[in-house]
Amino acid sequence: MHYLTPDLCDAYPELVKVLEPMFSNFGGRDSFGGEIVTIKCFEDNSLVKAQVELNGKGKVLVVDGGGSLRCALLGDMLAEKAAKSGWEGIVIYGCIRDVDVIAQVDLGVQALASHPLRTEKRGIGDLNVPVTFAGVTFKPGEFIYADNNGVIVSPSALKMPG
Repeated sequence: MHYLTPDLCDAYPELVKVLEPMFSNFGGRDSFGGEIVTIKCFEDNSLVKAQVELNGKGKVLVVDGGGSLRCALLGDMLAEKAAKSGWEGIVIYGCIRDVDVIAQVDLGVQALASHPLRTEKRGIGDLNVPVTFAGVTFKPGEFIYADNNGVIVSPSALKMPG
């Protein structure tokens, strides 16, 4: 499904919350949306690795990496696994790497920046807890939509108008 966040904002002004504009689109899909699954982690992508192996059909992984710009929470191998597992997209409050490869993967990916260093895997993080960044709180089971215009969150699923 192709989403246009301006149209969704116009159609559902009372429902949507708009993230502060700090994310860039890195994935092969320029538009994506789905049910939120959250991860809270800091410079450790162990939970990201575990989640992308699970069925993600209709879901978007929202990763609160604490805004760290010191390492990448997603690389090409995990992005390819996420696409194979059916994930719609991943929004990372942190960095990714392997941007040229990820741009070719059928997956929506938005993040703060790119960084060539991978994380250490220490098995630290929280799954499906509310996380807050970019002026919005993300709750598991709510919905997120993203395109080149921005990222929005809604408590319920939205349909494109028209």
